[in-house]
Amino acid sequence: MHVALYQCPPLPLDVAGNLQRLKTWALQVRDVDLLVLPEMFLSGYNIGARAVAERAQPQDGDAAQQIAELAKTCNMAIVYGYPERGEDGRIYNSAQLIDARGQRLLNYRKTHLFGELDRTMFTPGPDAFPVVELNDWKLGLLICYDLEFPENARRLALAGAELIVVPTANMTPYDFIADVTVRSRAFENQCYVAYANYCANEGDIHYCGQSSIAAPNGQQIALAQHEPGMIVATLEHAQLAAAKAGNTYLADRRPELYRELGKR
Repeated sequence: MHVALYQCPPLPLDVAGNLQRLKTWALQVRDVDLLVLPEMFLSGYNIGARAVAERAQPQDGDAAQQIAELAKTCNMAIVYGYPERGEDGRIYNSAQLIDARGQRLLNYRKTHLFGELDRTMFTPGPDAFPVVELNDWKLGLLICYDLEFPENARRLALAGAELIVVPTANMTPYDFIADVTVRSRAFENQCYVAYANYCANEGDIHYCGQSSIAAPNGQQIALAQHEPGMIVATLEHAQLAAAKAGNTYLADRRPELYRELGKR
């Protein structure tokens, strides 16, 4: 499977503008099966609770419908971050996967909120970590800070995820996460991890870029630096098999030793 990540500066408060630049980029790429965008791509991330609430949309809202049409036109699946207004009226930091037929396959709500920035804008997502099939690949979603909790990626791996897609808005001084943690999660779970970040500034936040696709052996098979652009990599099932043959973390686990961890 060919996966592309779009690293870009945020365009805060401009949903229409973000949809237009998505269209521009999507129409330029060729032979890509999955295009991944950063966290809260539709609205910008560091925009405050009022602005988020004003731009929040349901899973099947106008933006989702436009992206579904674009996915069909370009014959590619798209993962994008957006502020979701849930059926309960609450606002979630969400990411949605729409396939090349325009079908909404998976909507994920960020479960681990980062500091006051997240907590003032969003409700934490529920206990829901589904794995879906896309082009014969088993795929799960996390959002930014979620990846920094190893339990989340391990949970998806144990459910069969071969690719974990992570829209993110990671900023300095947390470059270590982009450089090391992404590769570690791929290696320890014998899966691919696709990590799509912003670059440049948004208010007082400076995003660290370094979007990447990490292979099951921990190598970065595609890596952006600090500038806007697209990176593309090819994912191979053979790499998954080789990683599992050479690294037996999942087989060597002893869950009976970890039960107390969930009680603390």
